[in-house]
Amino acid sequence: MMTLRSSATLTLQRDPLHHSRSAEHHMGMPVSARRWTVGEVRAMQDEEHASPRFELIDDELLVTPSPVRAHQRAVLRIVAALDAYVATLGVGVVEISPADIRLTPETIVQPDVFVSPLVGGRVSLDWRDTTSLLLAVEILSPSSMRADRVIKRRFYARHDVDEYWVVDLDARIVERTRRGEERPEILDVTLAWTPTGATAPLVVDLIALFAAITGVLSSSPEST
Repeated sequence: MMTLRSSATLTLQRDPLHHSRSAEHHMGMPVSARRWTVGEVRAMQDEEHASPRFELIDDELLVTPSPVRAHQRAVLRIVAALDAYVATLGVGVVEISPADIRLTPETIVQPDVFVSPLVGGRVSLDWRDTTSLLLAVEILSPSSMRADRVIKRRFYARHDVDEYWVVDLDARIVERTRRGEERPEILDVTLAWTPTGATAPLVVDLIALFAAITGVLSSSPEST
């Protein structure tokens, strides 16, 4: 359950579900060492199908197959936590992939969840208008560790992405990297996010979030 405080701070309350936790995730992997172009990647994309997803970062092709159920539950919960806050404060728009984000002319990125800034005070319906992100979020899987923790983190740090979260469902942590930071901050209890233009932070109870995604309460003292 989420509540919006009078100070405009959104908090995700603890409301665990009771479903089994998925132990496997099979997500994005780099494909060969050859140099790819935007044109080649676009030729492989199929607008009628969400999977696989193709991304191009620093000439390297990343392919993401269909996600497992826990991944999709995580996407839904994170979108729910972000959407009311972002809409209430009018600082951007929450979106999910598949997408077609070009932070540079020769790249294509598709974060699992992302927050785009408004364009001229409005939501743009054209991907070409999105050249920066307030937030990018990736749900970690065993096969996407290098892509999410190394390739994308370095790329986003060099370009117009204010904040990047890597969500680790197994460890129940969020690795947050802000613009200008070299190393991620590891969060496992609460996460406070204040995007550009916001007057109050979004505060997410991470213990409640992971319990809601996995259906399993943490064994930490705070969950007893």
